[in-house]
Amino acid sequence: MAVPETETLVERTLSNLAGAWRDIAKSAARSVGLKAVPAENVDKKTIDKLMAECLEARGGEVSARMRAAELGKSYLELDTQGRADFLATLAREYALDPDLVAKAISDYQFEADPDAKLEAEERLRRVVIPPRVRLLKQFNGLPEGVKFLVDLRADLLHLSNGDPYLRGLDHDLRDLLSSWFDPGFLDMLRITWDSPAALLEKLIAYEAVHEIRSWDDLRNRLDPDRRCFALFHPRMPEEPLTFIEVALVKGIARNVQTLLDESAPQADPGAADTAIFYSISNTQRGLRGVTFGDHLIKQAVQSLAHDLPGLKVFSTLSPVPGFRKWLRDGDPEKIDVFLQDNERDGIRSLGENEKTLDALDTILAVENWFQDKVIEETLRAPLMRLCTAYFHARQAKGLPVDPVARFHLKNGARLEHMNWLGDTSQNGIKQSAGIMVNYRYMLEDIEKNHEAYMKDHRIAIGSEVKALARSFKDVGAEAMKRLNIVRK
Repeated sequence: MAVPETETLVERTLSNLAGAWRDIAKSAARSVGLKAVPAENVDKKTIDKLMAECLEARGGEVSARMRAAELGKSYLELDTQGRADFLATLAREYALDPDLVAKAISDYQFEADPDAKLEAEERLRRVVIPPRVRLLKQFNGLPEGVKFLVDLRADLLHLSNGDPYLRGLDHDLRDLLSSWFDPGFLDMLRITWDSPAALLEKLIAYEAVHEIRSWDDLRNRLDPDRRCFALFHPRMPEEPLTFIEVALVKGIARNVQTLLDESAPQADPGAADTAIFYSISNTQRGLRGVTFGDHLIKQAVQSLAHDLPGLKVFSTLSPVPGFRKWLRDGDPEKIDVFLQDNERDGIRSLGENEKTLDALDTILAVENWFQDKVIEETLRAPLMRLCTAYFHARQAKGLPVDPVARFHLKNGARLEHMNWLGDTSQNGIKQSAGIMVNYRYMLEDIEKNHEAYMKDHRIAIGSEVKALARSFKDVGAEAMKRLNIVRK
């Protein structure tokens, strides 16, 4: 059986959804005497008419359902430009009416009678909800309607291009989806090799960290000494929102190739003392900015601790996706200022360039450079020190530049270990020169670490990383400031 492609799954889902809504529209049309629109007749005028009819709310529930199904079906049958026009119309023509808002604010401000003021307040609440939000909510009553809105937002994110009206529509959709996808509404389920094939197929397609290369690879990740947990929404029961893969081992794993070795003997999960979270993947682009990954980790830790009381350590084995880009894009001094003289000389000699950064790029471009003992020994110490600097680098708002670090440190984890050549896959070498890290979730310190991060952007680090950071002592304060490196 071939490994599925994500696009194939998406196209299949959209096709099935369009077909289901087409049937709803036809059935409802027969019962209430409304005429369905053939796909070939869908144009801007038709879309405008369908949107207006949805908001008029004429007739009963069946009519409303038919109109929403007809509008949704029409959207699914549009090409890329047609969908862009659909979203532009929805964003611009069904935004807030500024005159109505101004009048409602005025009525509220100048109303003296307490009862009348409460009524004015209620009118103000209603008018500050854009008509497009009322329209979007109508899809919630349709089969797969929530999934449709998630995919609609994915299209919107792709098309927005800074347009203020589209940005406003995105905010409306994000707020709507955030309320519907509150973690309290989500269910965590364990996925096993006995789970439905369609669900397993989606794991392969959606895996975003370490590619699942085959069905044998997937089966290895679902063996008894492994765990896979996913979050589901009741209105999207066949679509995992996010899933996390866990290895049950002895000691903290520091190399992902070893961890995922299909030929390694299966371990006894009851004998494990450590749970390694080595991959977490969000599956729905339309839910970007709607956070529940932290909830999944906490739920998974609770489940594992309950089922396997022998587990004492909960740690990740995580990528460092922005390290190489950070090296390439910034001030070349960020290389030299953190390196010792002999390290700079070694890199320049191997890379045959007087500029350290250019020489390093030349070396890292060599295929399988890490298998050359001379190169590997030359690069190990300087790259580990530079990666430590990377984790102390900050964005303009004071947060770490690394997105994975922001996620785990905000959750209260500690940056425990940095692992040289922890991922020698093509992607691992390209993104981070093969370096991986362990974020450790120490249950007794999670809340303290979270508060320190949120209040002061202070990151918790283990002794091994502290030792690397101490080598910054000779780096001048001005150089640290110029490179936006925070030493705490």
